[in-house]
Amino acid sequence: MNFEENLSPALLKKAIELKIREEDCTEDYVVGSGKGGQKVNKTSSCVILKHLPSGTMVRCQKHREQSRNRLSAYKLLILKIEDQIKGSKSDRAKAIFKFRKQKQRRSKKAKEKILKDKAHRSKLKKQRGDVETVE
Repeated sequence: MNFEENLSPALLKKAIELKIREEDCTEDYVVGSGKGGQKVNKTSSCVILKHLPSGTMVRCQKHREQSRNRLSAYKLLILKIEDQIKGSKSDRAKAIFKFRKQKQRRSKKAKEKILKDKAHRSKLKKQRGDVETVE
């Protein structure tokens, strides 16, 4: 499982764990599309990777250089296959769940508890008196 790309150790570990080999992937380089003008239309900097055993396909055109797009495409491919295999137990799915949970509205009971704690804290602060200095 020797990837030519300089993938991070964490991604290499995931690739080994998921049994993703570079030999199982086909690489195509195509002319990009979208923003970028003539440069995008002339050079084949867009990378398309296809993992043959799973049929997963990834297309990357984030960067100007083909080599950087190739690296990003391998990262995306590994993460996408991990999502397919592990489902809700993948790292990305866990991060998304955590983010959504944080953004969720609090329940009525939780809000009441927070307000009760705030009121208690303000009572304690009011009980503190002003400190007078003696000369």
